[in-house]
Amino acid sequence: MTKLNQILAVEKGVKSDVQRKVTDAYHQIQKAPLLSGLSRTYQPIDDEGEQLPPESTRVQVQAEEVLKGVGTTLTRLFDVTATKDWANCEAKASVRVDGEVLLEDVPVTYLLFLEKQLTDVYTFVSKLPALDPAETWSRDEATDTWRTDPVKTTRTKKVPRNHVLAEATEKHPAQVQVYNEDVVVGYWTKVAFSGALPQRRVNELLTRVQKLQDAVKYAREEANGTQVADRKIGDKVFTYLFG
Repeated sequence: MTKLNQILAVEKGVKSDVQRKVTDAYHQIQKAPLLSGLSRTYQPIDDEGEQLPPESTRVQVQAEEVLKGVGTTLTRLFDVTATKDWANCEAKASVRVDGEVLLEDVPVTYLLFLEKQLTDVYTFVSKLPALDPAETWSRDEATDTWRTDPVKTTRTKKVPRNHVLAEATEKHPAQVQVYNEDVVVGYWTKVAFSGALPQRRVNELLTRVQKLQDAVKYAREEANGTQVADRKIGDKVFTYLFG
């Protein structure tokens, strides 16, 4: 008995070989000279006339033979594809994560779909925003977001001050220098909010996706090991088409 993974292994080569041979056959029947033959003899009017040798061209390509060859070539492809497609209907395996069955008796075609989709899911999860590790975050139930601890900072205002450099005398006014002094006028209390995720949550999600990816791959390999019956479809098709 053949296994599905063996059919999958040869399918690509069969397709390539068939495409090449059918293309060659197509080019053959497009060349009119290869399909044409000729036989020509010469007879002088009398016995004393010039004798010329006969001429002939052999037919090199017969359309019926090309048709038969194409049918034989395509029959192999039709049989391999039929065997694969019929087997895909029967090949199933369960997806197990941590020893537990998550998905039971999944068709191999769906396992292939899952495998591709999970690659996209992993990419999406890996791009999820994570909370700034430099901050301390806690869950705020009122806003359903993450929040930092309050941080208190001062608000200052520049207030002009006078600095007397020299006192006033009877002859000279006082010498005064004006400067600005930062004076605390209030306090800011800052709390940051975020809709991002803790890094541990992102890591947990990535681990889950990876586990499921591995489980799907194992299941796909198991399904591809299913014994399959060879299907003979091509002969019936081309006996009808070209017979």
